[in-house]
Order: sequence, then C-alpha cells, then structure tokens
Amino acid sequence: MFCNDGAHFQKNYTLTTGVELLVKTVPVPETGDSVELFIFDSAGKELFSEMLDKLWEQPNAMCLVYDVTNEQSFSNCAKWLERLRTQSSGIQIPGVLVGNKIDLINRRVVEQKQAQEWAKTNGLEYCEISVKEMENYEVPFHTVANSFHQLYKEKVEIFHSLVPHIVC
Repeated sequence: MFCNDGAHFQKNYTLTTGVELLVKTVPVPETGDSVELFIFDSAGKELFSEMLDKLWEQPNAMCLVYDVTNEQSFSNCAKWLERLRTQSSGIQIPGVLVGNKIDLINRRVVEQKQAQEWAKTNGLEYCEISVKEMENYEVPFHTVANSFHQLYKEKVEIFHSLVPHIVC
C-alpha cells in the first residue's frame, strides 16, 4: 500500500511468500531532504531467515510488523529483533514496531499497552495500523525515515567535528 501510494487494498491479495524488495522515496518534513527506503518485505518465516541474513548485511533501520490478532506473530518479533541486532554488530539501528490489523477489533489478542511497553523496552517507536482500512499505513515508514535522517545528521556532525579546519 505504501509503495503504491495508497492504491486500494485488494480483497484477493497475495500474501508475501518470500522476500520482496520495494523502493520508496520519503520526504523528511521541515528539512527539504528525503530518504530513499529500500524495503525488504519478508513473510517472517524461518524458511527465509538465512536469505534475509544475506540481504540485511548492514541494515540502517527496521520496521517489525506483527498481527494484533496473533500472539505468535507478536512473540516472533523478539526473535527477529535479536537476529537483526546480531547481524548489525551492536550498532544502534532506529526502528519501529507496528501492530497491523487493528480493524479486527473483536479478534485482537495483543493489547496496545503490552506492545508499546515491549517497543519502549527495546528502543523502538510504536504505532498501530490497518492496511486494509488504509489507517496510518504511512506512519511507520515516515517514522523510520525521520529516525534515519536524524541519525545521518548526527553522523555528519561528528564527521565535520573530526575534520581539521583548513585556513587559507
């Protein structure tokens, strides 16, 4: 939905069964800058974990998505976060935990407060979305883009402070 600029949710959509690479440029508000996101969309199945390790080599940001109607989906986020952090060699990676399918109110099993606390404990932002209802579906990507942009600016400032000033 995000990469297709909000095209309507298809009732006969195909679930992600492998890994898809999607690219989207996201403007960073109040800066005039933009961030190009290379999004690896995976099904989150163990079958694809080895392939993901190779694709992730040096991730710059993360977006963990779980289904609010599926406790196992939420529990798996800890495993994927650990795998990503192991892959990134201890470098702080900005990210967001996303609860999807909030339109299924009567089927919800993972409470918002529980997920918010887990996200905070793990240094992640948190948001909830309904892709089907097109509710907040852009928020996680804008959050990641803003976080990455801020991290980039901090690194540039550090670099500039290390470069000796040349006087002519």
